[in-house]
Amino acid sequence: MSLFITFEGPEGSGKTTQIRLLADLLAGEGLAITTTREPGGTRIGNAVRALLLDPEHTEMSLRAEALLFQAARAQLVDEVIRPALVAGAVVLCDRYADSTLAYQGYGHGQELEPLRQLGAYATGGLLPNLTVYLDIDVQAGLARKRAGAAEEWNRMENKAIAFHQRVREGYLRLAAGDLARWLVVDASQTAATIHAAVAARVSTLLRTMAGD
Repeated sequence: MSLFITFEGPEGSGKTTQIRLLADLLAGEGLAITTTREPGGTRIGNAVRALLLDPEHTEMSLRAEALLFQAARAQLVDEVIRPALVAGAVVLCDRYADSTLAYQGYGHGQELEPLRQLGAYATGGLLPNLTVYLDIDVQAGLARKRAGAAEEWNRMENKAIAFHQRVREGYLRLAAGDLARWLVVDASQTAATIHAAVAARVSTLLRTMAGD
């Protein structure tokens, strides 16, 4: 059964942990699992990721940033996500098109509609069946990130607290506008509690799709 689930959240929200837990759970149920991330997930995407996240690239324009994210996304959809879905896999992706609306749209203040159009082109109109949003206080999330590996600190995380707050508010607006697709979970809870909430929603979604 093919299923496309994306994970979104501010920095330090625990997406990597929750993707791993869900992948292990679903694989244990006999489902084929593909996990990937944005930007990256392909040879071309990883090269774009290095450009986007290098803290030295302070001169990058907002439009260039948005277009680079979309380029990496297009490659990921064409090379990894669509083929996996066609093969009947469950695809779990760390960030997707909603990230551009949250970060480049709400965070940087760029117009949302052109970004939506670019996203539709980059993805070929592919939408997730479910988007899990792990919500956490911005400063708490950044503190978690700082406590991790130093090499993971990147250009996006270097931005001002106000930027990250706008991103979080943007995510919450996006989720409120499409409750059928989004699951909002308080990411300040334990990993096990968060996983239980995600697993329950995914279980319901799988049963619904199996009944179609």
